[in-house]
Amino acid sequence: MKWTFREYKVPMPDSGPYGMACGQDGALWFTEQKGNRLGRITECGEISSFVVPTPQAGVMSVVADSRGDVWFTEYHANKIGRWKPGGVFAEYDVPTLNAAPFGLTEGPDGAIWFTEMNTGKIGKISPAGEIAEYALPNTQSFPSFITQGSDGALWFTLNQGNKIGRITVEGKITEFDIPTPQSGPVGIANGPDGALWFVEIMGNKIGRITIGGEIKEYAIPTPNARPHAIAPGIRGDLWFTEWGGNRIGRITIDGAMTEYLIPTDMAEPHGIAVSENGDVWFAEECDKIGRLIMEK
Repeated sequence: MKWTFREYKVPMPDSGPYGMACGQDGALWFTEQKGNRLGRITECGEISSFVVPTPQAGVMSVVADSRGDVWFTEYHANKIGRWKPGGVFAEYDVPTLNAAPFGLTEGPDGAIWFTEMNTGKIGKISPAGEIAEYALPNTQSFPSFITQGSDGALWFTLNQGNKIGRITVEGKITEFDIPTPQSGPVGIANGPDGALWFVEIMGNKIGRITIGGEIKEYAIPTPNARPHAIAPGIRGDLWFTEWGGNRIGRITIDGAMTEYLIPTDMAEPHGIAVSENGDVWFAEECDKIGRLIMEK
């Protein structure tokens, strides 16, 4: 397979794109961490931005739910944000102060589940805006990204705990140790094989954990690649960003890995998502949105 890069400059200055997600409207949504905006880009490359009500909120991760609403975390403002079609914003305070909400995903119960980095908790917010929180065994474990697994539970990375966590919709928590010490897990995604795949930003590896808790790791060819986010593809593969390596990586469920150098130097790729047609979209903190297109 041969892939071609395309990059789109965000019109507004000092954007700092960070999170990336596919929307129900066929567009891609991204957070503008520095610009304090929620961005949207169409398949044609048209970009629009929406200013988040709270100034300097620290917008980080983003997800579009099954109802078409777009949710995002406000790391500095300690809020969960919501954008409804038509441009209506709502913001919800996280009950625990200085929680630093970061990753989020839609759960099988219709709630949006999120991580609280500073307080070592997992939270969930209902469509009505009601928030519940669940304390992890280690308050200093730094939960980062979270995703729904094939078993109906929520799986998350514990960046400082060097573990992968699992929480049921009822709040039962289980943790699994990562073999590589101080691996610094960040992004996590549900793979096409039913396992959970995660990146180790310090271990320079891609990890795979079955729903039974068995872990296997794959070394990234580029040294100090600092992998950040990961997303499932449509061809039995997963794609990940290499923040330090300035590359986009691809790994098959068999562990075969390929890397693609981003045209822009020091692009700082973070969030990543794969659209229905298989294009790979990613956020570049250098104020661009990147795209990998497979040549026909």
